[in-house]
Amino acid sequence: MGLDMTGTGPVTVRRGVPAGAERRAAELYWDAFGRKLGPALNPPDKAVPFLAAHLNSDRAVCALLDGQLVGLAGYQLGGRALTGGSAAAVLRAYGHLRGLHRLLILALFERRPTPGQLVMDGIAVDPRLRGRGVGSLLIEEVAAVAAEHDCREIRLDVIDVNPRARALYERRGFTAVRTEYTPWLRGLLGFGAVTTMRRPGEANGPRGTRTS
Repeated sequence: MGLDMTGTGPVTVRRGVPAGAERRAAELYWDAFGRKLGPALNPPDKAVPFLAAHLNSDRAVCALLDGQLVGLAGYQLGGRALTGGSAAAVLRAYGHLRGLHRLLILALFERRPTPGQLVMDGIAVDPRLRGRGVGSLLIEEVAAVAAEHDCREIRLDVIDVNPRARALYERRGFTAVRTEYTPWLRGLLGFGAVTTMRRPGEANGPRGTRTS
């Protein structure tokens, strides 16, 4: 990737995936969620281009170091999420025979917000920058987006094999409200439980560029 992770400046956060960084965004997303999405979108050399081609770039907040994308958090709002791609697009990319079962798997991950709710679609941070507060910056920028849209709460789901992510969410004010156990999916998807977490929205949330 060629980026010096020591950096020469602060990590900054901005709204939207920068033009030209779609492939990099897809790579980060796949690195974070490929284990979960693999059964639906593998192999990686097909999955990453598919994700890059169907990103809704305005449904992400991004972390930049020296102008390069090093992290992002997607969210679902107004009927659109970071990762797009219609059923027809999946079938075109993977073929009708293999595409149908992939659509069924993708349907398992579908989480729609209720009125007044923003659904967060996970955080992806370059492994070399983990532990430097990038995830917290991204969460707080998503919270600012939620506040600007008068969302009363932010909701997300975290799988049982990702305790590090759950710990981060708890530190940033999320509380577990429900755990759905799906042991029959462990062999297929690699996890056997999904916990829903929520954080109250802020009526006048913080705005503006953030740095770390």
